[in-house]
Amino acid sequence: MNKRFQRHIEDFICGNCGVSVVGDGYTNHCPECLWSRHVDVNPGDRAETCHGLMEPIGYTQKQGVHVITHQCTVCGVTKRNKASKNDNFDTILSLQGVING
Repeated sequence: MNKRFQRHIEDFICGNCGVSVVGDGYTNHCPECLWSRHVDVNPGDRAETCHGLMEPIGYTQKQGVHVITHQCTVCGVTKRNKASKNDNFDTILSLQGVING
């Protein structure tokens, strides 16, 4: 299994709020509502067949970096992703609680 990051520059329409997102190859969630789509087994591989929406359920902060935890609304898997400088910071702070670890 190849866990090495694969960069794909892709634009997308958010499946949750409908915002048009311009990707930079590292974009993996909507900067407005923070929702994502379950498309990767390993970062960037696009090998996941679930394609469920990933709900942002919390965040943690490590050395000044916010890390958002997403949970798939279809299969239940959880994944963590670094917040982007373009993310709506108020939305990050409004997530239900802080997830430690």
